[in-house]
Amino acid sequence: MSLRRLFSLKIHHPPQFELHKSTIFANSIQSQAIITQNSSTTTTLNLTHNVDWTPGSISYSKLLSQCCKTKNLNLGLQIHTHLIKLSLDNDSKCRNHLINLYSKCCVFRAARKLLEESPEPDLVSWSALISGYVLNGFGEDALLAFTEMRSLGIRCNEFTFPSVLKACSMKKDIVGGKQVHGVVVVSGFESDVFVANTLVVVYAKCGEFLDSRNLFDQIPERNIVSWNALFACYTQGDFFDKAVDLFQDMVGSGLKPDEFSLSTIINACTGLRDINQGRKIHGYLMKHGYSSDPFSCNALVDMYSKVGDFEDAKAVFDQIINPDIVSWNAVIAGCVLHEYNDTALELLLKMRRSRIKPNMFTFSSVLKACSGLGLQDLGQQFHSVLIKSDIELDPFLCCGLIDIYSKCGDMEDAARVYNRMPEKELVALNALLCGYSQNNNDIEALSLFVKEHRDGVGFNETTLLAILNSAASLQVVKVSEQIHGLSLRTGFQSDPFVINSLVDCYAKCGHVGKAREVFDESHIADLATFTSLISAYAQSGQGEEAIKLYLRMQDLELKPDSFICSSLLNTSASLSAYEQGKQIHVHTLKFGLLSDTFTANSLVNMYARCGSIEDATRAFSEVPEKGIVSWSAMIGGFAQHGHGKEALSLFDDMLKDGIAPNNVTLVSVLCACNHAGLVTQAKQYFESMEEVFGIKPTQEHYACMIDILGRAGKLHEAMDLVNNMPFEANASVWGALLGAARTHKDVDLGQTAARKLMLLDPEKSGTHVLLANIYASAGLWENVADIRRLMKDNKVKKEPGMSWLEVKDKVYTFIVGDRSHFMTKEIYEKLEELMKLVGEEGYVPVLEMDLHNVKRSEKELLLSYHSEKLAVAFGLIATPARAPIRVKKNLRVCIDCHTFLKFVSKVVTREIVVRDINRFHHFRDGSCSCRDYW
Repeated sequence: MSLRRLFSLKIHHPPQFELHKSTIFANSIQSQAIITQNSSTTTTLNLTHNVDWTPGSISYSKLLSQCCKTKNLNLGLQIHTHLIKLSLDNDSKCRNHLINLYSKCCVFRAARKLLEESPEPDLVSWSALISGYVLNGFGEDALLAFTEMRSLGIRCNEFTFPSVLKACSMKKDIVGGKQVHGVVVVSGFESDVFVANTLVVVYAKCGEFLDSRNLFDQIPERNIVSWNALFACYTQGDFFDKAVDLFQDMVGSGLKPDEFSLSTIINACTGLRDINQGRKIHGYLMKHGYSSDPFSCNALVDMYSKVGDFEDAKAVFDQIINPDIVSWNAVIAGCVLHEYNDTALELLLKMRRSRIKPNMFTFSSVLKACSGLGLQDLGQQFHSVLIKSDIELDPFLCCGLIDIYSKCGDMEDAARVYNRMPEKELVALNALLCGYSQNNNDIEALSLFVKEHRDGVGFNETTLLAILNSAASLQVVKVSEQIHGLSLRTGFQSDPFVINSLVDCYAKCGHVGKAREVFDESHIADLATFTSLISAYAQSGQGEEAIKLYLRMQDLELKPDSFICSSLLNTSASLSAYEQGKQIHVHTLKFGLLSDTFTANSLVNMYARCGSIEDATRAFSEVPEKGIVSWSAMIGGFAQHGHGKEALSLFDDMLKDGIAPNNVTLVSVLCACNHAGLVTQAKQYFESMEEVFGIKPTQEHYACMIDILGRAGKLHEAMDLVNNMPFEANASVWGALLGAARTHKDVDLGQTAARKLMLLDPEKSGTHVLLANIYASAGLWENVADIRRLMKDNKVKKEPGMSWLEVKDKVYTFIVGDRSHFMTKEIYEKLEELMKLVGEEGYVPVLEMDLHNVKRSEKELLLSYHSEKLAVAFGLIATPARAPIRVKKNLRVCIDCHTFLKFVSKVVTREIVVRDINRFHHFRDGSCSCRDYW
């Protein structure tokens, strides 16, 4: 589509009419008017001051009557001049026609002057003036004129009362309306259908719907206007269901609806979002021959656009012979609502070709289309048109401009539009705040809010959501607390969106406890609120709390969505809670959520991280649309489980499938090589990743490669890689070198790596422990003692070894030498039994890695009670025979425990899965999946 035609759009305004006194003294009149009873007969009058024939007052009265119907003020002024010239200006009929004409044309000074100069102003004159005031929106003046007329003793009739009552409805003056109602009753006109209809409208417009309906029911002979009046009031008051019920009553009474009835009820169906009822009304339109009525067609276009199929809206629009501005605006707005933004711009071109000029509503939709398409240049062109059209500062259009500049990342222009507004509107402020928040201009968002709040612009829930989002991004908990207090004082604490944002904001600021307080105090138990807090727990590593909250949500019979299930699956993965993860899997199946790719990817990740690579493989095969996240999750799963060749094979399949790897994928590939000891392949991937895949190695890639070389004993090569890195090595890199030094008992390398790590992270106990291990393996017990003293002096506490085991939806925690378990006696008895059995099979404790400089028997006792051994002993007691035992450990499994568990898997004929900090170990029949390379 060519958009150049849109750049030349201009809006032309009609010239303003000004009445000059000199017009009244015109020298001649030339007009075309109806002067006979036959409406098809016309005559041309050429009147001058010098004509021989002069028409009488009756002829002028007919001319003025025609002027009133057509609002032809120029001709009326010239006739008025002639009447003055011929001394016919005191004729009551002509004077009443002139008062009516001037009132309708908003020349009230002239109308009042004629009324005041009248020797005996009658009801017709006053009614004409009051009707003119109402017609032009001056309700207050109409009521004042009515009061003045009443004070002169002039009684109203059935033609005056509707105008006066309409003035009351315009002002929503129920007190005045009731007073006029009393006059109506006293005057005996309450049974007049037109007066009664207007009374129905007054009470309804003032919110007195019960009284309005009572008055409606009392009308003796209701006509279509009566029904339409109440339809319109119900619809305008958002009582859409009452309007539809009333329409059914009317149809049931046998009264045929007209085009006004049908267009009003279509609007009610739109309000109800009831497309089925709307289609029935469309059928009425067709049946009664109103399919070409412009108001009804416009209402249909609007209804189908908002609550139905846009194709239906377009079909109705295409059948309109001469669409007006309302028709075009409805169909263009429908396009934008359904994200057919290109079509919206094409329709704007067609609209311009049909010589219909766009208005503010058109431009509001078109700016949204530009925003949706990211067409900043086109938006700027429209901005220029708006400036030339003098409607640039309309608040809704300003919002559209702010929105398009914000979505295109141009916050300077967005702020410029806002600052040029003479009066700051809340809707525009919200648009700018949301723009700042979405473009990470969070400080600007907070500053703007503070300034405008001080200036009294105000705020609503949208404002608070934008500010809380910025506060969460900046992690400023003080701002969160202030917004929390503000929401409490102003009543927004009860708004679910504000509550959810507060929960999210506190959680991202690291205050999950405060997030829980907001949740508990809100008394709102909807899906969004649970989602916010479950996510907060999951992201902060409090997986058990997340699962407890999910169980509470289930008690309330709230159906989870894909986001909750993904969060819970990731939580189960972090806890290695296999049974919990399986239950969440069942729920995803039950609620049909596995079609969501995000959830399916989380399922792959959960099974892989819970130790079941078989289940992960099955889940991966069922992912509906495999993207880079799906492939990376499965490759990473194979890598963690030591299936290096399978991981690399899957990586090749991914490339054949046309999926380009990212940083995470290549880290998983290198980890797969690392756990499988595939040094040559790792070098090839590492050295070619930038050339082949366009990805520069990061610290994480270097750390993986250095760990691979270090494990393989290529320590000099690993150190050379560190020295040739394009950036300073971080803790991950030096940690890999320290691990290699421990494996190969290289004291010098260990000391170098440890010194670097102590500078980067002096409080990390693992560095001290690994260096002490290196000293202990070399028999340097004095150095071991020095490390212990250093840790004590610096208050660095060794992280205790901990293991977790899940049994029947409950996670049990064990630490070395733990005796707090309720089955401690049984656990230690089981452990002694296992020691005896594995000893008979040839197990000998591996003591050289123990840091304690004590006797052999004491070392054996200390090693016997490591946390993973206690966890496995409990697992053998508490789980069914032949069921796999799945243990998670916070540190690397030690050589002695690794050896012990190989023997246990053989003597008890069980699979034991241990997930340590680096990888998974699957112990089966006396061997481990890592092949003793970890």
